[in-house]
Amino acid sequence: MKSLSKNVTISRQRLIAINALSLLATTMMLKPAQAQIAVFKSTESPWLQDIALTGLIEGGITANLARPDNGINFGNFLGDHANQAQLNQISLTLTKPIDPSKSTYQVGFTLQGLYGSDARYYHLLGISNRAIGQRYQILPAQAHVDVHAPILTEGGIDMQVGILQAPMGVEVLDPTARPFYTLAYTSQYSVPFEHLGAMFHWHINKMIDLNFGVDTGNQTTFGSNDNNKAAAGYFGFNLNGLAQGKLNVVELSRVGPENAVNTLGPAANTAQRWWNDIAAYYTVDSKLSLIGEFNFLHDDGLRAETWSVVTFAGYKISSSLTFNYRGEIYRDNSGLFVVSFLDNQGYMNAFKGGYAPAETAAPTTYGALTLGLTYRPDLGHGIRVFALRPEIRFDRSLSGTSPFNDNRNSGMFTFGGDAMMGF
Repeated sequence: MKSLSKNVTISRQRLIAINALSLLATTMMLKPAQAQIAVFKSTESPWLQDIALTGLIEGGITANLARPDNGINFGNFLGDHANQAQLNQISLTLTKPIDPSKSTYQVGFTLQGLYGSDARYYHLLGISNRAIGQRYQILPAQAHVDVHAPILTEGGIDMQVGILQAPMGVEVLDPTARPFYTLAYTSQYSVPFEHLGAMFHWHINKMIDLNFGVDTGNQTTFGSNDNNKAAAGYFGFNLNGLAQGKLNVVELSRVGPENAVNTLGPAANTAQRWWNDIAAYYTVDSKLSLIGEFNFLHDDGLRAETWSVVTFAGYKISSSLTFNYRGEIYRDNSGLFVVSFLDNQGYMNAFKGGYAPAETAAPTTYGALTLGLTYRPDLGHGIRVFALRPEIRFDRSLSGTSPFNDNRNSGMFTFGGDAMMGF
């Protein structure tokens, strides 16, 4: 997370996997995310022929029978407004993909624009965080050049430079690539969301990939739009095709100052935050898929730590219907990480140590259980993405605190879900 105001110093984050393998695993047995329109299908240029355009619209609701006075479902970013339907995303994505399996130099790109309530949490300081102050905001979610170079090893190295969705963690911003409408605590508070920088994915051999990168910080850019004067970076590995091809493991660690000088003073330039996330993806058979994630975060400047364990299961009932499970235990030992912001600009203001009205809680160990269905029929007629995802969720303090519903309750029951359609 980043630092908030002095009352609510915090870090925040999220989204997309560093390579096709880990992104594929997160889909939990769903169908491919979006159909593609070949923009230059009739051109004679081979480089232009596979440039593709995709689109998606998603909206949802998270109902809370306790009706909190402030209207906020505590600990929930994407479905934060209780009992209110909202437009989460309208996105357009233009891509020129690269194929890491080919031993040739390749250059591609990804450009993605997004409008909706989700944009509030994925901005980069100085780029889009001040464009719109209402609940529905606009976001350049991705804008990066992608390169595959067949060097160093047989598999070569993949590089991305520009505006990148953060690679750490299981759940991502793209709703078609995660099993639930709402996110786990880990996916909201203990992994980054967005970066300006460069990421590298080095294919050592068929079993081992190395990941590394450098950026300006979580959801920051340069100069006055950075909350401190230091860079941060990633390092980690993938283990592919273990257990007769059924098991893949993705580990990523990250280190660098992430707090605001406005909050900690000059110490923010050197006080390190240490992020660590490891996830194992196991395909039992054609119907059942399992994921286990462990995360540990330590912040020197805040003198705070979080740790969590998240488990997922997806069972394919039929070709169009999947049952999904998620269970999580999340420990916030300082009360500085699990926070809900009470206005539309609060989350991003917190990154610079500015005014950020928020609902907070005492240090708490959270438990959360989410059950849901994904109904995803093939409609045809140019509609290649259609899904309905009802879910029920129960959150509870496991340490005797009362963080939910205006700090009145030790538990919170919500139900709802989302609908999406894309081409």
